[in-house]
Amino acid sequence: MSDLGTLYLESARATFRKYRSLAEGAMDQVDEAAFSAVPPGAESNSIALIVKHVAGNLCSRWTDFLSTDGEKPDRDRDGEFEQRAGDTRASLMAQWNGAWEIALRELDALSPEDLTRTVTIRAEPHSVVLAIDRQLTHAAYHVGQIVLLAKQLAPEWTSLSIPRGESQQFTAAMQARLQDNSSR
Repeated sequence: MSDLGTLYLESARATFRKYRSLAEGAMDQVDEAAFSAVPPGAESNSIALIVKHVAGNLCSRWTDFLSTDGEKPDRDRDGEFEQRAGDTRASLMAQWNGAWEIALRELDALSPEDLTRTVTIRAEPHSVVLAIDRQLTHAAYHVGQIVLLAKQLAPEWTSLSIPRGESQQFTAAMQARLQDNSSR
């Protein structure tokens, strides 16, 4: 289990960091107005509210990850979807950064042996692997929303992955790089 556990944790850590970077790369491309703009639709959320929700979720789930329920009693989940006085971009990004620091610190502290332990989320037991997977999919879901909104609202969009029309060049460059590395 140790080798597989090590690989799993390395993959999860890298994936969490990748999603954070992807969201931040998208948010860097929008101004204050776009950050707080609410798209049409009764259930729509602004980037700001998604940031607030992700921060609240990460903080709740990862604070004392192995020893307390992942739904902390002081969390106001419903309030995460309400724009409130004081919810500036700076304050929300401070919450975002703090929550990611907690999540990544706790994730980095896990050992392969921890993966078979049980944690709870809203009193429901989860293996540590299931709890991590649940968090990864939750983050990916909301990062996708942030990217989509930012892409629609940015005055000029810079691709965060392979730009349209450049797939063949990207693949050729990757193959050349891998071939160079294998010949060394």
